[in-house]
Amino acid sequence: MGGISIWQIAIIVVVVAVLFGGKRLRNLGGDLGTSLKGFKKAMRDEDKSSIEHKKNDIESTAKEVEKENSQ
Repeated sequence: MGGISIWQIAIIVVVVAVLFGGKRLRNLGGDLGTSLKGFKKAMRDEDKSSIEHKKNDIESTAKEVEKENSQ
């Protein structure tokens, strides 16, 4: 009663295909895929830059500690 059956999903898919057409749906799928690829790439780049910033922070802290210990 509360769930969606396979027939309801099939009807929804047919209605969407009729309203938007196959070519438009293909373009939409391609655009969505490209967007997801760009998002994943940005996340990887952000992770790399975050690691580099942490590494630089650790190195600068280590240099400060060495200065203090040498005095």
